[in-house]
Amino acid sequence: MTDAFPSLRNLLAICLLATPSIMAAKNAFPPTEPGNFEVKTLPAGILLKSSTAEGSYFDNGGKLFRPLFRYISSHDISMTVPVEATIDDASMFFWVAKDQEDKVTNNQDGVEIVRIPPRRVAAHGFRGSYSAKNFAKAKADLMHWMQDQPDLKPVGEPYAVYWNGPFTLGFLKRFEVHVPLVPSA
Repeated sequence: MTDAFPSLRNLLAICLLATPSIMAAKNAFPPTEPGNFEVKTLPAGILLKSSTAEGSYFDNGGKLFRPLFRYISSHDISMTVPVEATIDDASMFFWVAKDQEDKVTNNQDGVEIVRIPPRRVAAHGFRGSYSAKNFAKAKADLMHWMQDQPDLKPVGEPYAVYWNGPFTLGFLKRFEVHVPLVPSA
């Protein structure tokens, strides 16, 4: 009798071993651990923005990704994580590593170069698939936590921060929800 479980175990092992190589991209900043809440300052940097779709991010992720991937491929720019996403106005942002910034030339084909100053954010780390339901849950948890933090003043809409590539299994994916904060005095 043939045992189907060894092949299933092999497939799972391959997926688990492939995940670190997918995450081999440089981190623009340290991730917030799943389940944790924190206030952190994100570094200044150059982000590539794609906003070539209308509506929700969750309906347009692929349309947003393609122009960014074409840009970094054509300019020989290494992939950096995380990927940021505004949800309601469907925008996606790729961070450009400091050692790759000289490769960024100009806006082209639906990709805009955005230079950002340091940002102070409240963050909530989460684990699970990149879905509207999980984003809404993580956002609600973050907003509830912020109610008990009277010194934190939000100044913008919550957005998603994704750490894993599309081939990572949903239950292994890590993401965050960030809310921009008034800079500390």
